[in-house]
Amino acid sequence: MKRALALCFAMLLAPACASAQVELSFYAGAQSAQPSEVLIRDPLSGSLDARLDWEGLSFDAPLYYGIRATRWRSSAFGVGLDFAHNKVYAASLPEGYDVLEMTDGLNTLTVNAYRRWSDVMGAISPYVGGGVGISVPHVEVASSTAQTSGYQLTGPAATWIAGASFPLTDQWSVFGEYKGTYSSNKADLDGGGTLETDIVTNALNVGVSFDF
Repeated sequence: MKRALALCFAMLLAPACASAQVELSFYAGAQSAQPSEVLIRDPLSGSLDARLDWEGLSFDAPLYYGIRATRWRSSAFGVGLDFAHNKVYAASLPEGYDVLEMTDGLNTLTVNAYRRWSDVMGAISPYVGGGVGISVPHVEVASSTAQTSGYQLTGPAATWIAGASFPLTDQWSVFGEYKGTYSSNKADLDGGGTLETDIVTNALNVGVSFDF
């Protein structure tokens, strides 16, 4: 997955470097997740149909973080790729399960569009953005009869963002933002069966950007 991510960012940056401003951003913060319905169909350990509370535990290893590459086609409009290493743990494990989480991560990769305003708040530039893409979580499910652990392409994802950036130098800036993600996940379980759940995460991020 890391190689595929690097290739996606390279494909975005290669044609852009000579013709437009390119911005690389790195962020982290506090991420949570809303409760969601979880449907498990497992011939070995049985079925589960329950509404679960999720925890993000952003600062526990592996950490919550994100990487973003944006090509600004003008001072106001940009497009780019955003990879977010979201995380979710079942706050209370259902009976019969020892592990139920996506903590190495509930990864999303989206193609985003952005609008920013550079002349309304002095040096501060507010921005909004959003996009669609894919969910590639590391699915971890363990019961008394079976265990699943691995990356899977589980379905579509979407994200929405609102924040503001502040320049430190001509090339470096810092930013703070709210970032939400939606992912629709259908994962295969080892030994047969599936896990299905739609998850919404909310995050307050701080980060740093480099322009070239």
